Amino acid sequence: TSDGAARLVRRIKRCRNYYEILGVERDASEEELKRAYRRLALKFHPDKNRAPGATEAFKAIGNAFAVLSNPEKRLRYDEFGSEQENGHAGRGQARHYNYYAEFEADITPEEIFNVFFGGHFPTGNIHMFSNVARDAHYYPRRHRNERAWTQEQEEEENRPQNSYSAFIQLMPVFIIIIVSVITQLMATNPPYSLFYKSSIGHVISRETKNLQVPYYVDKNFEKIYQGLELQELEKTVEKDYIEYIQTSCWKEKQQKSDLSNLAKLYRDERLKQKAESLKLEHCEKLSSLIGMHKAG
Repeated sequence: TSDGAARLVRRIKRCRNYYEILGVERDASEEELKRAYRRLALKFHPDKNRAPGATEAFKAIGNAFAVLSNPEKRLRYDEFGSEQENGHAGRGQARHYNYYAEFEADITPEEIFNVFFGGHFPTGNIHMFSNVARDAHYYPRRHRNERAWTQEQEEEENRPQNSYSAFIQLMPVFIIIIVSVITQLMATNPPYSLFYKSSIGHVISRETKNLQVPYYVDKNFEKIYQGLELQELEKTVEKDYIEYIQTSCWKEKQQKSDLSNLAKLYRDERLKQKAESLKLEHCEKLSSLIGMHKAG
């Protein structure tokens, strides 16, 4: 009901830190964080929860999970938060945590949601977040509100849902599935692939004339694409290939950076050696393509 949704939003607004938002203990494991996020994200997603403030609550839930699910960010969150609490301890008035301006992630709450419920994550790694803010306010001791929040959350989850209401909520999902199936049935195969794909007949290897980018086509390709049409198609091939190489290069750099940071955090020599030995093959290809483009 609308009253129930509004009550859930008020609970989030009363929370003082990210642990309270997710309703977990301060020593919660990664799996416990994931379970808590899944439950809350489904309840507060703007498409389902229309209560005032639900969007901000959804954002707070996403930011809480983004920070606490990353060991390094979580450690720094605890450390900087403790210092800030001491700075505000003598004011005689509790201050709610500012979820929206501090410790925010580079990824949006929608992107985090898509990781769990069928979307695409740009890096393939959820542990990629921005540097923590210096002015962070966090309370290391466990407040009574956390126990109340956990208990209320369990009670809310145990209440039976109305069947009709559940059907209405799932209706957008059914529509998306139906549209997806119809689109796939109507779609035609693309004229090329960047990789060998025997399932759609792309087994013949070719290279673009300009940058020598490899791609695959079917046996009827040369009959259809000639002259200007072939030139335009190969421009598209090169554009797609460069985007693929750029994305892969970015992933390689991020993986190397993550390994290096973890090695420093845990003082692990094995991780350090692995990070140093990790080759950036796609980045090298990208540099080569840029050189060819300039030379051309």
